[in-house]
Amino acid sequence: MSGSAIVQIRDLTKSFGDHVVLKGIDFEVEPSQVVVIIGPSGSGKSTFLRCCNGLEVAERGVIDICGTRLLDNGRLLPDKALNRLRTEVGMVFQSFNLFPHLSVLDNITIGPRKLRGMSHEAARQEARALLQKVGLSEKADAMPGRLSGGQKQRVAIARALAMRPKVMLFDEPTSALDPELVGEVLQVMKLLAKEGMTMMVVTHEMGFAREVADVVVVMDGGGIVEAGPPSQIFSQPREARTRSFLQAVISRE
Repeated sequence: MSGSAIVQIRDLTKSFGDHVVLKGIDFEVEPSQVVVIIGPSGSGKSTFLRCCNGLEVAERGVIDICGTRLLDNGRLLPDKALNRLRTEVGMVFQSFNLFPHLSVLDNITIGPRKLRGMSHEAARQEARALLQKVGLSEKADAMPGRLSGGQKQRVAIARALAMRPKVMLFDEPTSALDPELVGEVLQVMKLLAKEGMTMMVVTHEMGFAREVADVVVVMDGGGIVEAGPPSQIFSQPREARTRSFLQAVISRE
């Protein structure tokens, strides 16, 4: 493992009952890298990502993230330290998870006020700047129920960014969206990548992986089949499992 990595994972092994979902994964992410994780359904991609935020606890392995040991062979950080780490590791889910009873602005400001001790006014000012970044300045006072799926996901991204994270995790952020709304979310993610945000993204959007990823990770059967730059993975994959997966995906596009 290199000393400069912001995410370091060693021998990550996770089971659900008798079913081994992750099989001894070793991986690392450098600051400002965009890592896109692809592979067939059921290959362990989302479980892998959720382990990186402590939402799933692997029974074996080590995860160091943002200079903190999140997991040490089945032992997760205590709650207080875990909550502190989660302010540095933002996560965006496929299901948005916005508070339906709070306005867009309040959804974004609640975290910085409660967890970072930011003043009400400073939090609102930053939230408005983030809404401008994701193209939703006019929706500050709207309720989530009045937003489209794409708008909800962009608010969810703004909410995660409000915590000023060092790493952003995206778990299939466009899979719950209608096809015509996917582009507006991917555009925000491309902007973040251009600005140097460290990102780990589980997605089925191969165009995004080709265009934005520094490293594409192919998972299957609970392990990493291969990893490399998009040019290599998409044009000259080394492994037969990668080739068959990409052929199946491209035939559906």
